Amino acid sequence: MQPAALDAAILEKLISAAVAAPSMHNTQPWRYRLNPDTLTLEVRAAPERGLRQADPMGRALSVSAGAAVFNLRVAVAHFGWDPVVRLLPYRSQPDLLATVRLAAAPRGGAMHHEDLYDVIWRRHSNRFPFSGRRLPPRVMCELADAARADGATLYPAGPEETSRLLRLTAEAEERNAHDPRRVEETRGWIRETGPYGIPSAALGPRDAGGQLPLRDYHGPDGRPGGHPPAAVFESRPTIAVLTTSHDRRADWLRAGQALEHVLLLATSHAVRASLLHQALEWSDLRWALSDGPRAPGHVQMLIRLGYGPTGPATPRGGAHEVLADDAVSGPAT
Repeated sequence: MQPAALDAAILEKLISAAVAAPSMHNTQPWRYRLNPDTLTLEVRAAPERGLRQADPMGRALSVSAGAAVFNLRVAVAHFGWDPVVRLLPYRSQPDLLATVRLAAAPRGGAMHHEDLYDVIWRRHSNRFPFSGRRLPPRVMCELADAARADGATLYPAGPEETSRLLRLTAEAEERNAHDPRRVEETRGWIRETGPYGIPSAALGPRDAGGQLPLRDYHGPDGRPGGHPPAAVFESRPTIAVLTTSHDRRADWLRAGQALEHVLLLATSHAVRASLLHQALEWSDLRWALSDGPRAPGHVQMLIRLGYGPTGPATPRGGAHEVLADDAVSGPAT
């Protein structure tokens, strides 16, 4: 495929793909800029939309930015270029998390998962009950291969490991509920209008059986009627564990790319997903996550997988909101 000329319309599609990536509380903590001379897109942190209480080190922000980088790779390949990625390219610019250069695609070369392009806009977190149907081993193997291709490891937790991970998540959820600053921060991202945050309709019900400790966005003293009625969730949840060998900023960005690769591929198989992140927000619990017999390295995400209703999506900001004003000045090739 010959690359198209990069004009404002295609640039908007590239950025729209990037901002469709998942982020904690849907804060979308990123901004973008195009260097038209080198056809390079910059992915920068937007710390004003970071989470000071839940994510003081910016790990979750970096994972989200990595997911946006993966979406950019897919979109860039879809339009015929070869995406060349550099992570943390300049120490002097710590907010510059990655660059994606639009290079000429090698003749007969791989197209960087361009088949996932249409899936980008179908993927969203699903906080609703799943059925008891198990994922076929073939699908789980494909998801593990996807994570491995982007420098991470993904494995399904067994029954005992799942119980341990859910206990740690429940402990984190309990701590969050009794930390007034974290409760206030989380509640602040419940938003019924605008492009950021999570509308109430997408929060989902609580587990009537108390087995799945999904995040309580309203807090223990939330407003009456703030929660939908409790529902019965799957009795044997499938929890996949995403890990990296090291735990540096570059590894967080790689984990984000692997995470989005897994989530897009799961979506293409009609598999729903939600993220259990609470235990990763407390340093001692995060280390405890990695103490399991199978955890090869540092846990970066717990992913709940299964089959169920599509559920509502969360909003996204427009490309014009996150793209620098000087990003593009006419067509380029």
